Amino acid sequence: MPDDAPSPLIGAAMIMDHVRRLPDSPGVYRMFGEGGEALYVGKARSLKKRVIQYAQGRFHTQRIALMVDLTRAMEFTTTKTETDALLLEINLIKQLKPRFNVLLRDDKSFPEIVIRREHPAAQLRKHRGAHAIKGDYFGPFASAWAVNRTLNTLQKAFLLRSCSDSVYESRTRPCMLHQIRRCAAPCVGLIALEDYQALVSEAEAFLRGKSRSVMARMSAEMQAASDALEFEQAARLRDRIRALSSVAQETQVNPETIDEADVFALHAEGGQACVQVFFFRAGQNWGNRAYFPRVDRTDDDAEIMAAFLGQFYDDKPIPRLMLVNVEPAERDLLSEAFGLKAGRKVEIAVPRRGEKRDLVDHAVTNAREAFGRRMAEGSAQSKLLTQVGEAFALEAPPERIEVYDNSHISGTNAVGGMIVAGPDGFQKNQYRKFNIKSTDLTPGDDYGMMREVLARRFARLAKDEEAGENTPRPDLVLVDGGAGQLQAAMDVMADLGVDDVAVVGVAKGPDRDAGLERFFMPGKAPFMLEPKSPVLYYLQRLRDEAHRFAIGTHRAKRAAQMLKNPLDEIEGVGPARKRALLHAYGSARGVARASVDDLIKVEGVNAALAQRIHDHFRKGA
Repeated sequence: MPDDAPSPLIGAAMIMDHVRRLPDSPGVYRMFGEGGEALYVGKARSLKKRVIQYAQGRFHTQRIALMVDLTRAMEFTTTKTETDALLLEINLIKQLKPRFNVLLRDDKSFPEIVIRREHPAAQLRKHRGAHAIKGDYFGPFASAWAVNRTLNTLQKAFLLRSCSDSVYESRTRPCMLHQIRRCAAPCVGLIALEDYQALVSEAEAFLRGKSRSVMARMSAEMQAASDALEFEQAARLRDRIRALSSVAQETQVNPETIDEADVFALHAEGGQACVQVFFFRAGQNWGNRAYFPRVDRTDDDAEIMAAFLGQFYDDKPIPRLMLVNVEPAERDLLSEAFGLKAGRKVEIAVPRRGEKRDLVDHAVTNAREAFGRRMAEGSAQSKLLTQVGEAFALEAPPERIEVYDNSHISGTNAVGGMIVAGPDGFQKNQYRKFNIKSTDLTPGDDYGMMREVLARRFARLAKDEEAGENTPRPDLVLVDGGAGQLQAAMDVMADLGVDDVAVVGVAKGPDRDAGLERFFMPGKAPFMLEPKSPVLYYLQRLRDEAHRFAIGTHRAKRAAQMLKNPLDEIEGVGPARKRALLHAYGSARGVARASVDDLIKVEGVNAALAQRIHDHFRKGA
């Protein structure tokens, strides 16, 4: 029911004039400003009752009052049901991009994998867009990186062709992909089409979540080949098992009880929001992506989540289950609308316990971290450095910041890490790692480790400067820790005669809460920064990057030792169980990535041994 009649009235008076002609039925209303600018799109169970609230000033925030004042025209469309109104509202918001609506930005289609069936030798390829090709589609994947990783793994494991039909038909000899064992070369008859189709069926089964049965069949074939002394064939099957194990285990979260779900976590502060989306298909994590919808500080979390979900699925396949950390406004209506589009029941759930809650909590952590990164990157780097200088009373904005952190397990495999940041962001070619060498340190002496790291760094700096080398000197040093770590750093500086470098200790808040960090400087009482300030997010990011670098270096060092003979070091793992584990996961690295529930499924491994194996590879993690 469009209402385009011109009116000399504006604002609330114009809206009240429309109310007299509105029906008491569901529909969508649109508000327009000067020059036809779309201000707002909304839906209502009763257009008359909803729109009159604007005219009477009910529930108005300053923002809504401004929207009403700016309104110069309205249009209305009636619908049969409120569900239809919701679907139309979502579509119009995406079309018109109204100024006062929550708006999903950067909404792009997601890549998928398709097994194309239009050719006798099915092709495995990446796909984006409408399903116009005959074949089986698997997705969505959160990014090109996620889909490319899976495609590479499938090529290694199932040897399916990725070439176009024209290339396939013109081949007279095997291509490079066959030579590096990523294609079975059906183009030149090195594999019968019947056998190639068996590989296609295995790949399809894997993508549909039957990875365990596929890998079990491969393991049996590998054992049979080994028993028959066909060692080259056994080696090829071993490599295929390793490839599948990597894609099944390398993501941090792979649910046991969920076959298909999308997980959404919202983190909103100060008029900005981040929604982290995870895709789970076939019992596997197919990647995640952060969105930053346009919101206002007056929008509550339930409204943001409802608007985001509606716009997100306007042009995407809808899963059977959506897990969220915030119950969206009008959840039942939204679920009904999704079910109408999908042609089946769709559930939107806020899990309270169990694996589903763990998945949501994991997404919340990612949303919070992505929000922090966005806040840090949103301000110009020079402005941030100026604010850092002001926060720590430096004479000028720092050009070079060095951040130090240590990582160890009860003193073993101890390493120190130094990261560098400046006007151009992180300078990764300047990062340095320090293997702790002192034999006089008590295991776990964090202060002693910090003293050794800083002493080696600044002694080398003094030596280079004495030799006339142009080695960069930091303007600011951040150490991970409180008063003790700061004092250890200051002792080193005093011993080396370094008195022109500012040193600050960064201590985590109670329960390691981000935003409650305390900062320590010589001669000053500990202090905190404004909780939501960009400079605090920036400093948190520096600290987190130093921690990531230090712990990554430590884990690499520890893994190098573990992989010398890791399974032989575990009590209860003899030759038979070791063989079963390697058959199941392809390598000790694959065993290390497995969960307790996965390990129990291996023949001969009970719950106690599975826990022991799992703990062995995660000591101190």
